[in-house]
Amino acid sequence: MKSSGGRPSRIPLNPFVHEVKLSAAQKIQFGLMSVTVFPVRLVLAVAFMVLAWAFCYVGALGRSKSVLGPKTWRTRFFDFGVRKSMRAMWFFCGFHWVKVKGQRADPSDAPILVMAPHSAYFDAIPVSETLCTFVTKESGKEVPLWRSIIEYVRPVYVLRGDQDSRKRTVEEIKRRVTSGEPWPQLMIFPEGTCTNRIGLILFKAGSFIPGLPVQPVVLRYPNPLDTVTWAWQGPGGLKILWLTLCQFHNSLEIEYLPVYNPSEEEKKNPALFAENVRKLMAKALELPLIDLAFDDCDITVSEGPLRIFNFSSLLEFNQMVVRLGLKGSTNPAVLGRQAEEARRLRGEGLTVEDFAQRLGLSVSDKLRQVHGVFDQTEDGLIDYRRYVIALSTVYQPKKTKETLKLAFKMYQDEDDGSVTEEDLAAILEIMLGVEKVDLSGLFLSLQEETGKITYDELCDFIDKHPDFTQNYIRFKNHPSAFCFSRERSSSSKDQKKRD
Repeated sequence: MKSSGGRPSRIPLNPFVHEVKLSAAQKIQFGLMSVTVFPVRLVLAVAFMVLAWAFCYVGALGRSKSVLGPKTWRTRFFDFGVRKSMRAMWFFCGFHWVKVKGQRADPSDAPILVMAPHSAYFDAIPVSETLCTFVTKESGKEVPLWRSIIEYVRPVYVLRGDQDSRKRTVEEIKRRVTSGEPWPQLMIFPEGTCTNRIGLILFKAGSFIPGLPVQPVVLRYPNPLDTVTWAWQGPGGLKILWLTLCQFHNSLEIEYLPVYNPSEEEKKNPALFAENVRKLMAKALELPLIDLAFDDCDITVSEGPLRIFNFSSLLEFNQMVVRLGLKGSTNPAVLGRQAEEARRLRGEGLTVEDFAQRLGLSVSDKLRQVHGVFDQTEDGLIDYRRYVIALSTVYQPKKTKETLKLAFKMYQDEDDGSVTEEDLAAILEIMLGVEKVDLSGLFLSLQEETGKITYDELCDFIDKHPDFTQNYIRFKNHPSAFCFSRERSSSSKDQKKRD
């Protein structure tokens, strides 16, 4: 699979991975604090969280979730109680004070606060201190205690994998900010997921669709040791809590930037509006822009013996199929039907018109771009099997054996279920996102002279050799110096024949 030129050949920054490395002195500090300060902080933080829950639970009794009531002494009392108890909870988490720069705009000037980067559950601090409402995922309802706390500010829920839910979320955002009612400002993290703060990933357009002024708000955690980041790959939630509570002090800076008033062009084009605000915030943070999105997370953090080595070409392909609406309609049954059709074609070249017909789409520039990615010889024809493998890889990057099984079904010999060394190399090139795969090391280790292998044989070998990618295959830009060559494989086979 080749690049279309839409992305660089490699993406040097991975915002979805975080690692905490402790020095010897820090290990001693964390060990001592784990048996002294940590238990005390944890008990007090939980106690004030329970108190905040009580204020939220009682304060929300009899109140509508979607209609604002008048501000009374009762609502002011419970708002005050929630703020103070939550502030005490954060204090015992080590956030003794929070540095605030700039000034939060009035809701009439900026009904939406755009927050970035989103990297930790401690990003809830500005929400609890302002009692602004916010957009959050549906799964937040399942967290004990926390559910009542977040529902106190009447959040807007979204189910990420549900297209209808995302549409309803956008409509609810528009309703609130244009209703004329005195709704609290809406805090939105437009990245849509947590990153490690090495750059700003793509913003989702939802908060920019209303075309109203927004106030960008940037967050910084300037501690020398970053224990707060909760990325897709790295320390889990409980470990983050433990490490953070074992810090002497945790720093947080909140900076309110000037209100951003969209131009007429930006009002008509929410994606442009979102991108221009992202650039402004990246400049304030002195961070680079990273053209990755939430949908790219699983691809960049794949693991295991068949993990994606170079994800840049697959990320580019993923963006293409998302823009064509193909990924949303993909599921195991669809992949199975496509694999069966590709098996019947047996590598027969497809023109862009044939390709469009099989996908049920009309020929367009976007479709031509996808077709071109698989046009290896630039003769206007592609092998449909390669497309199916790539689609399966980006659809289920953590289920590599499922994709491998699908690929074998398309390439295997009908008599013995085997694939050739050449075909397996083509399969792995797509799955790993690499070029020029050489499998002579694998076949030499198997002492296989036919140049063929079955799915079960390959899976059995991979299960016994977790270092499969590092030590038994080679490809362009391979990370290991230990590689076999075809010449070595051939000479070994010749030697065995002579013996």
